[in-house]
Amino acid sequence: MDTPVTTFSEGPEDPFAVRRAASVVLDDGGRVVGWSSRAEELLGYAAREALGRPSAGFLVHPGDHRVVLDAVAACVRDRGWFGVVPVRHRDGHCVEVGCRARVIERGGSHREWFVVGAPADEVVQWETDRSVLDGLFRRSPIGLSVHAPDLTILRVNRAIAGFSRIPVEGHRGLRTSDFLIQRDTDTVEDQLREVLRTGQSSVFTEQPCTLRLDPGRELVVSVSAFRMEDPAGRVLGVTQTVEDVTDRYRARRRLALLNEASARIGSALDVAETARELAGVAVPVLAEGVCVDLLEPVTRGEEPAQEVLGPLRRSAVRGTLPDTGAEARQVGRTIHVVPGTVQARCLTERRPVLDERARDERNLRDEREEGDGAGPAPRSLLVVPLVARGLVLGLLSLRRSGRAEPFEADDLTLAEELAARAAVCVDNARRYTQQHQAALTLQHSLLPHGVPEHPAAELAHRYLPADATTGVGGDWFDVIPLSGLRVALVVGDVVGHGMHAAATMGRLRAAVHTLANLDLTPDEVLARLDDLVDRLAAEQEPGGEDTPQVVGATCLYAVYDPVSRYCSLARAGHPSPVVVTPGGRASLLDLPAGPPLGLGGLPFESADLELAEGSLLALYTDGLIRSGDQDPDERLAALRGALGACDEHTARARSPEETCAAVEDALLHARPTDDVALLVARTRVLADGKVATWQLPMDATAAARARALTASQLAEWGLEDMAFTTELIVSELVTNAYRYGGEPIALRLIRDRHLICEVCDTGGTAPHLRRARSTDEGGRGLFLVAQLTDRWGTRYSREGKTIWTEQSLPPAGRPERPGRRPTG
Repeated sequence: MDTPVTTFSEGPEDPFAVRRAASVVLDDGGRVVGWSSRAEELLGYAAREALGRPSAGFLVHPGDHRVVLDAVAACVRDRGWFGVVPVRHRDGHCVEVGCRARVIERGGSHREWFVVGAPADEVVQWETDRSVLDGLFRRSPIGLSVHAPDLTILRVNRAIAGFSRIPVEGHRGLRTSDFLIQRDTDTVEDQLREVLRTGQSSVFTEQPCTLRLDPGRELVVSVSAFRMEDPAGRVLGVTQTVEDVTDRYRARRRLALLNEASARIGSALDVAETARELAGVAVPVLAEGVCVDLLEPVTRGEEPAQEVLGPLRRSAVRGTLPDTGAEARQVGRTIHVVPGTVQARCLTERRPVLDERARDERNLRDEREEGDGAGPAPRSLLVVPLVARGLVLGLLSLRRSGRAEPFEADDLTLAEELAARAAVCVDNARRYTQQHQAALTLQHSLLPHGVPEHPAAELAHRYLPADATTGVGGDWFDVIPLSGLRVALVVGDVVGHGMHAAATMGRLRAAVHTLANLDLTPDEVLARLDDLVDRLAAEQEPGGEDTPQVVGATCLYAVYDPVSRYCSLARAGHPSPVVVTPGGRASLLDLPAGPPLGLGGLPFESADLELAEGSLLALYTDGLIRSGDQDPDERLAALRGALGACDEHTARARSPEETCAAVEDALLHARPTDDVALLVARTRVLADGKVATWQLPMDATAAARARALTASQLAEWGLEDMAFTTELIVSELVTNAYRYGGEPIALRLIRDRHLICEVCDTGGTAPHLRRARSTDEGGRGLFLVAQLTDRWGTRYSREGKTIWTEQSLPPAGRPERPGRRPTG
């Protein structure tokens, strides 16, 4: 099908066209010598009435003679004239007529005047349309292109020629692909075809364009298109308008970049992560290559030194490079700033430095003398200091290598704003890191670095600090050896996080050790701790607004005796422990809950449990079973499953260390949101041959009987060398029980790593060590006991009290060496 040809030279039909206009011919004297039918229609005079008459007599009103004379003078001077003339109609009213007049030479000095006229409103409309078209195609800053149905170009205006850099007349017959790259051509032509097909106009569609003659130039245009039809509905083509909105697009993109930076930079209180976020935001919108270099003290969370030209640590690299591994290899390198370079000026002057020709793009020298890793040599380099609270933290280096446009003033302003926001986030992360490290150091110094070996149980533990954003917590655990080969197992959790929680944890842990050495029952220990937490809370009340006001904790305290196999437990708002039988059945102990520490005035209860040899006891903090959105009951079920599982290869029960690892695998896949403390103990039982117990009579022969029994038992154990000392100790303890205690009296000897002597009675009188005067007849018994033993002390129970001593077993071939360390 032939492509219809459309002529756009005249636009709307010319009102002065011969077939439409009224024409009048005047001779040199102003008489009418020619009169058309259209003039008759316009002015009402028939040709017979007008011909031969002077025009001034019937066509021109006397008051308008000056207008006509001026028009005649202009016509003579310029050989033609155009304008609006008031003409009198046959019925007397005035008609505004748009006229074109031309002088016609008839030979010699004879002239005629050829005048063509039309109603003024038609002339004005026609001239307006011609002005609009002239404005669109000659003066409009918005591009206009007219395409035939096959999308070849029929006509463009000067703005399009400015885009394509092809003369206006040279566009006819071309296609968009002749001046745009193929990718953008496909986008434009697909849009035009859709408009041709549907007739639905496309309005203000923004799209990037890349010119073939200038592929490095960034150009964004807003395109609208509409279909052209004739009155019969035949499609004549499609017209599109093209507006250069690159500046507006860049401004909007800069604003979006700042909004994105506010949301992305500083999401974590981590210096390295903040540096990576800054680099990620800047590429590729602002730059093609970015390096974030921080002063080395800043990366460690320390205050930056006054010497700003000190070593830098490359903290983040981002670039439009195909080799992403090259970026990763740059991170962590030590960078040295060369004096006199762009970077040195930026650091010392604390202001951005823009090098449009990038003469100093290789100004950073690292300790391995490799490239800087930001990509190819840049065409434009912008270096911005990272400054917060008056401290220089490092540098932000931005590069452009592939773009034709260098960094400009708006880019500099944007980079400064990004750097300012990022510097505050980096400094916040640095200060948090500093405080977090101090809190971690305090926490680690207060926590046990391991658990001691103990004959009562095989022990293992895990301590996992929470995510750094949460801050250090107040969880703790302890294993405390007690008299009589008993062991205390403790797990606690202080409310809150941070330095305050860690310090409170240290005070509570010290208090637990003190109370444990007093051999108090678990419920009594928790009652004393509750009083302590009350006092700590009272100490906080006079503090300022920044002083933490909430002091509280939970705690579980358990005492296991390997001789009796009984475990006594009490808890203060803490999760119940899990017990696993030697057969592998795991269950949650049903213990009296008890109030959390710090409520004050509420009682605590102890529960006694007999454990079979080889039982597993697991104590933990709530961070193990409360994590994120997971159901605590489901996590508790997973904990029981991990504790009760056997070794897959040998079908034997797992060791406590293996059990801790299994719990870690089952429940701690990621960094926990709260600190986690886990203490696992597999119980042991002391062999019967290592324990001897006797009931003694409540009379004066009790001491002698105790000495005889002690000597016999030591001989049986092969400890005859310790008989004299031990008999003296036993004699003194039994004598005190006879004099000041109540019946019955019991004597127990335990042999393990030490020789333990215990004398029990029902009296409540506490023995006291005192220094006897030289004239006193008594009072030296406990003094002798203290000199002959490693440790001694008293513990109380509901039935009475027990005085105990410990002596070291002499190494083979060495004499016995008593100690001197009383414990009260």
